[in-house]
Parts: sequence; C-alpha cells; structure tokens
Amino acid sequence: MPVTEGGVGEGWAGNDDFGPEGDRAPGHDEPSTAELDALRDRISQVDDELIRLLGERRELVVRIGREKARMGLPVMDPGREAAVVRKVARRARESNVDEELVRDVIWRIIASARAEQEHRPLGWP
Repeated sequence: MPVTEGGVGEGWAGNDDFGPEGDRAPGHDEPSTAELDALRDRISQVDDELIRLLGERRELVVRIGREKARMGLPVMDPGREAAVVRKVARRARESNVDEELVRDVIWRIIASARAEQEHRPLGWP
C-alpha cells in the first residue's frame, strides 16, 4: 500500500486498528464472537441503567414541579438551566467525554422536564 505524506496509507484515515477496507491492521487479533457478545451485553446493561436513571430524574422533576407550583414559582428558570448545563459540560470535559454530546443530551432532558412541569395542573400527583 502506498504511504502518503502523513505516513499513513491511503484509506486508513488515521485509524491504528483497521486497514483501508476495515480489515484489522497487521498484529491486531480479531475479536472473538464471545468477546463482541459480552461487550454488547454490557452496552445493553449500561443502556438499561441510563433508562433507569432517566426515570429517577423524571420522578425528581415531578416533585420539583409540585414544589414550584406550591411556592408560586415559574416552571422555567433559565439561570438554573444554564448552571446545570455548565456543570455537566465541565464534568464531561473532566471525564474525557464528548462535551457537545453531553450538552445536547442535557438540553433535551431539561426541555422534557420543563414540558412535563408545564403540562401538569396545580396539585398534580
């Protein structure tokens, strides 16, 4: 395979594990089917935990909504929302997680929480 100026063969796109057609690079063992299955099972477990945590967060949102209604506070609190986004973005950076992805996800979660609170009548369960 010809080597380009950057020292990487064309088609490799800088990936150290795979060759131009997705073939494993020399010296890298093929993952076993059992290993892939185990990794996929673990991803499913993580997905289940994410769903559980989203449900727990929703329950807290409902409780906060009740308190806001009781106290006569508005549903939307832009300062609080921005602070939450800044905090999770910082934690993402510290954890070497894609900050933009985390920002996008938390904004979507916040929008869902706000909608949940806006569509509940006073004294909601």
